[in-house]
Amino acid sequence: QVQLVESGGGLVQAGGSLRLSCAASGSVFSINRMGWYRQAPGKQRELVALITSDGRRNYADSLKGRFTISRDNAKNTVYLQMNSLKPEDTAVYYCYVERRYSTDYSTDYWGHGTQVTVSS
Repeated sequence: QVQLVESGGGLVQAGGSLRLSCAASGSVFSINRMGWYRQAPGKQRELVALITSDGRRNYADSLKGRFTISRDNAKNTVYLQMNSLKPEDTAVYYCYVERRYSTDYSTDYWGHGTQVTVSS
């Protein structure tokens, strides 16, 4: 099992910045992708950004240029730097971790979520 602890959410004014962190513990070997999804009220959960163990990044197209994902493999921690925040970025942000055991087999883990609220 992998346990995920998220931090860094909160209330910020439009145009401001926040940095989310997610630390993984437990059975952290074989962790491949780490990243973030978000879910706004009344909407489906959507991809924000992912990063692989070797540093390849994948962003939602609408967020490129404002959000930056990074990770510290030694600390099993993934970060999301969010700049120029907009009210529409308001959502619960969920940490995601993938443990990959083989080409065909992987397990996904989710954090409990951290609220990000952007006021106009």
